Amino acid sequence: MTPSQFQTHLFQMLRIRRIEEALADRYKEQEMRCPMHLCIGQEAIAVGVCASLNGNDKMYSNHRAHGHYLAKGGDVNAMIAELYGRETGCCGGRGGSMHMIDQSVGFLGATPIVGGTVPLAVGTAWAASLLKRAEVTVIFLGDGCIEEGVIHESLNFASLHQLPILFVCENNDFSVYTPRNERQPDRSIYQIAKAHNISAKFADGNDLGAVLDLASNAIAAIRRGEGPQFLEFSTYRWREHCGPDFDDHLEYRDQEDVAAGLKQCPLERFKQYGLANGLLQPQALEQMEQAIQGEIDQAFSEAQSSRKPTLDDARAFVYAQ
Repeated sequence: MTPSQFQTHLFQMLRIRRIEEALADRYKEQEMRCPMHLCIGQEAIAVGVCASLNGNDKMYSNHRAHGHYLAKGGDVNAMIAELYGRETGCCGGRGGSMHMIDQSVGFLGATPIVGGTVPLAVGTAWAASLLKRAEVTVIFLGDGCIEEGVIHESLNFASLHQLPILFVCENNDFSVYTPRNERQPDRSIYQIAKAHNISAKFADGNDLGAVLDLASNAIAAIRRGEGPQFLEFSTYRWREHCGPDFDDHLEYRDQEDVAAGLKQCPLERFKQYGLANGLLQPQALEQMEQAIQGEIDQAFSEAQSSRKPTLDDARAFVYAQ
């Protein structure tokens, strides 16, 4: 990894982390009136996967979409404005945190319905295949998605038609408060994709290097026409399932497990890797922090001063022109 590549990846992870932390701090002001699922602790997966994508590649996400959107090239001003329900939001203030769409960067949608975007992503990949478009579709899904029937139908269809799609499972082991061993039998998720004759691999999602390696190889294979790929990454959700706070006082996660999860911080691990290998200087990190903070301050200021949609705006985009 070159110093330039290292700094690009570190900046992207740090940017997502600081934006999410700012959202957590300001959510308590009660001006962002939409449910919010933060990806703090899971930044390496979004950054590592998107590093191998092109501008014309397509992406779908789920309820925890902020990191995916930003890593795909999404506009932070448009995202923050969307959370405030403003006209300048990426959906004109209609979608909020869990329904973001931005076709300008190939981010085709996120919904809170578990598994709801998976068949949409498969449909997009099928369209690309039929029209012979040189593009990859990526769908981010959680471990809870595996309990939905539509994921198995989608894996089957993608395998049957050898579609140019990458399934990325972010396995943080919890569906709200319930661990996976109370929801699913004892087997690896990626093995399910293998049973559908899809190339599937597993890695530590807190290790950006591992994510970069697996994602670049999988996306290269798709571009070569080798069909769908499935990647499962273990990770750790730092904050509550929905909302800005920590909820460990509910004791649904063992305190030792919490401490171990926080210790695996992908951002800190990557910073230490850079320092140990001469890829990062302290002054460069400080410059990143200052640049990101300036961007965040501007985004919130612009969002709060933007026009709110009117009742007449609600009638727009209901039907195609």
